[in-house]
Amino acid sequence: MTLFDKIQATKDHILSKGITEPQVGIVLGSGLGSLTALLTDAIEVDYSEIPNFPQSTVQGHKGKLIYGKLSGKNVLMMAGRFHYYEGYNMSEVTFPIRVMKALGVTTLILSNAAGGMNPNFKVGDIMLIKDHINFFPEHPLRGHNDEKLGPRFPDMSEPYDKNLLKVAEEKAAASNIKVQKGIYAGVQGPTYETPAEYDWLHRSGADAVGMSTVPEVIVAKHSGMNAFAMSVITDLGVAGLVETITHEEVLEAANKAAPNMAKLVTELVAAL
Repeated sequence: MTLFDKIQATKDHILSKGITEPQVGIVLGSGLGSLTALLTDAIEVDYSEIPNFPQSTVQGHKGKLIYGKLSGKNVLMMAGRFHYYEGYNMSEVTFPIRVMKALGVTTLILSNAAGGMNPNFKVGDIMLIKDHINFFPEHPLRGHNDEKLGPRFPDMSEPYDKNLLKVAEEKAAASNIKVQKGIYAGVQGPTYETPAEYDWLHRSGADAVGMSTVPEVIVAKHSGMNAFAMSVITDLGVAGLVETITHEEVLEAANKAAPNMAKLVTELVAAL
């Protein structure tokens, strides 16, 4: 079965659950889990019920596809994403994004937890991603390209939609929510970075580093979707400020930023 055939089979199964015409796809990374409580007319489908879907193995990731209305728009949320470090290949990591596109999603919104390397950042800050650097060892578009899914050589001059970024900044200012803007470095993980790695990544031009988002955005752009993403800074990789960090501490910092992140996404969806 080709990738296109798998996407169509998965799409048909999801449609059979009463999920129709989603306009916005949201990947509920760290900091956005509470957004599901704001949905109306919600339909939940466990990943385990969806053909061809991988299974989330990360603490704090539920493993559900959740559909409903948010700010008057039909929204499809992934409560639990897939990571390269879990052992999945890039086709598997980004498969749900392909399915979202097939279902009709035109705008993809993502969040993540990231280590901040910009000395102006503090733990708990929200960083709107304006660009990224791909340090993953496998590219999600490597191999045969199916023109039905997107072009062989997609343009990446605007990976994160500038209009969405502008709206998010305006909404943040109107709500007195402090936001940073910066460049996100995507790495394999699952280890957090060493002090030397933080320093090297910052020198490469990145303001924050994490283990997700970049493959999903590449596939979103390949398939013709607009993308918006933000990071919650959960630890610091600034020279002289690198400390030990645990996954539990990352989740704690993300949860503190959650209300502001949810408010920004809700208002951004309303503006679409």
